[in-house]
Amino acid sequence: MKNKKTFMWLLLSLLVLTGCGSSRPVQTEEIENEDAGKIVVGFSQLGAESDWRSANTASMKEAFGDGTGYSLVFKDGQQKQTNQITAIRTFIQQDVDYIVLAPVMESGWDSVLTEAKQADIPVILVDRMVDVADRSLYSCWVGSDFELEGKKVCEWLHQYTLAKGIAPEDLHIVDLQGTFGSTAQLGRSRGLNEAALEHGWDIVALKDADFTQEKGREVMAQLLREYHNINVVYCENDNEAIGAIKAIEAAGLKAGADIENGEIMVLSFDGINEEALSYMAQGKIACIGECNPHHGPRVEALIQSIEDGGIPEKFNYVEESIFSTIKEVTTITVDGQQYTVANPFDN
Repeated sequence: MKNKKTFMWLLLSLLVLTGCGSSRPVQTEEIENEDAGKIVVGFSQLGAESDWRSANTASMKEAFGDGTGYSLVFKDGQQKQTNQITAIRTFIQQDVDYIVLAPVMESGWDSVLTEAKQADIPVILVDRMVDVADRSLYSCWVGSDFELEGKKVCEWLHQYTLAKGIAPEDLHIVDLQGTFGSTAQLGRSRGLNEAALEHGWDIVALKDADFTQEKGREVMAQLLREYHNINVVYCENDNEAIGAIKAIEAAGLKAGADIENGEIMVLSFDGINEEALSYMAQGKIACIGECNPHHGPRVEALIQSIEDGGIPEKFNYVEESIFSTIKEVTTITVDGQQYTVANPFDN
């Protein structure tokens, strides 16, 4: 692939020289040396909707930035699938060596990924998955088990209610969902729905908060006006949780774990946002399911594996924990696996 790029640059230089009729030497060596020996990676990030996304982008830029032996072409999709599809087609035209895609939603990728396959450019998915009829359209995926994250947080809630003697029917939960159709939203929502059916919890409402703080605040304020029995808010990321807490406090209510005495328990995901961690330290967020954003080194290792002729595992899950400062629950068991509930402020 590297030799192909060198050839293309030389060919372009010859065309410029011939077409312009110039006698001035074209400095092909400088252009050639700029890319020589480097693997060109086109990265289509879905946007910058959250602190988690920003950390994910930073990890990728660090892994493929200056001094790494890679050349990174970065495109921000601004939460629009059409922008990402355009970016991928641009990468194909630029003849990059690899395409890395963090898809805004799961469906609608068959055509453009078929184009990438026909161009013989491997596609690596990060964070969210795609729903395509032919899984050979992408080489592999790196990310989180979002349904497992949801199961962990819900099991923590179940164990907390057992420890406190709170009846399942006394839980009245609202779900501030992430971007509809995204892998994170589908997995975390599924984790809550299954737990609610198993334990008999009351899910009062499901509302799209789009993984953003402002939408989380807006939606939570509306829900508090419509329902007066909410005592648990299941926020599908930290930014939504921050917005929800601001709405709770603006309504003269208190975010906390003492739901028996009128507090509203806030549950969240990610564990990256400093304000969210500060809220956990203050007791305003009861539990956070960790979502690890540092995918850059794993993607780089997969590219090196492909470069060496290897075939990477199709699905590559990152390890993640669960956080809480509440002492009543120290371990949880999900699908036969025991997890320690970590206090992020312990030394």
